[in-house]
Amino acid sequence: MKRLYIYIVSLIIAASALSSCNDYQAFEYPSIGTKNPTAISNVVATSLPGQIALKWTVPTDSNYYFVRVSYFDHLSQKTIVRVASVYKDTLLIPNTRAKYGEYEFKFKTFSRSNVGGDIVVKKAVSGVAPIVVTVLKSKIPIIADQLSTNAQEPTEGAIKNLLDGSLDTYFHTAWSVNIPGPHWMQVDLKKIISNFQFYFGNRNNGSNKLQTVDLMGSVDGTNWQLIQTISQGMPTGAKSEYTSPTINTTIPFSKLRLVVQKTNTSSVYFTMSEFSVFEITTTIVDPEK
Repeated sequence: MKRLYIYIVSLIIAASALSSCNDYQAFEYPSIGTKNPTAISNVVATSLPGQIALKWTVPTDSNYYFVRVSYFDHLSQKTIVRVASVYKDTLLIPNTRAKYGEYEFKFKTFSRSNVGGDIVVKKAVSGVAPIVVTVLKSKIPIIADQLSTNAQEPTEGAIKNLLDGSLDTYFHTAWSVNIPGPHWMQVDLKKIISNFQFYFGNRNNGSNKLQTVDLMGSVDGTNWQLIQTISQGMPTGAKSEYTSPTINTTIPFSKLRLVVQKTNTSSVYFTMSEFSVFEITTTIVDPEK
C-alpha cells in the first residue's frame, strides 16, 4: 500500500513538471526543435519602386521554424530584422532607395528551439522611389466686408447673401437701374495666393447664370491682370453648384474679381447664391534627393 502511494505521488509530480514546462512547443516537437535547420536557397531579388521583393526556395525537408532576414536600413540608420515562417517564401522590403546602391540581406533559418542554421547573403538594389505629391485644399475665411461689386441691385439681392450658407438667398447685380456691363463682383482675400479653386451656388431659378467669366487678379486693387477666362462647364439649373478646377497661375494676387461677360439669358446682370475660394497648396517630395 505504501509503495502504491509513493508511485501515485511520483506520477502527480511528473505531470506537474510537464504542465509547467515553458517551452511546450519544443517539447511537443522534439525532432523539429533540435535539428540544425537547413538554409534557404535560390534567393532572387526584384527591384521595385521604393521597394525590394525577395523570393527564395524553401528546402524540401522544411525543418526550420522561421527565417530571419536582416539588413541595414539607410533611412533609419539601423539594422532591421524581419521574419518569415517556413510556410512563406517571399518578403517585401519597403522604404528603400535607389540612391543608396546595394542593400545586403542576410538570411538565417532557426529551429523552434532557436538553433540557427547557415547564413545566406543576397545583395540587391532598390527601384527609384516615386515622387510624392501632396495637395492640400483649405477654405479661405471671408466676411461680408471683403466682398464688393460695381453693380449692386438696390432693390434686392445684397452681396452679403453669398456668405450665409443658403442657396435660397442670393446676390443680384443691377437690373432696376442702368449700370453698363460688364458687371463684376470681387473679394479681398487678405492674403496673397496663386493656386486656387473657387465655388459658387446658383439661385433657385434658371435665369442670369454665369456662362463666361474673366478671372482677374490684383494685389493693390488698381492694377488688374487676367488670370483665366472660363467659358465651359458652369451650370444653369436652379440651385446648381460649381467648383472650378484647380487654377495654377504665375500671377500672385490677394484680390480676385469675377467679371461676367455672358449669362445663359444674355443679360448684363447676373445672380449667385453662394461663393467661396479655396487655396491649393501642393508639396512635391522626391525621396531620392
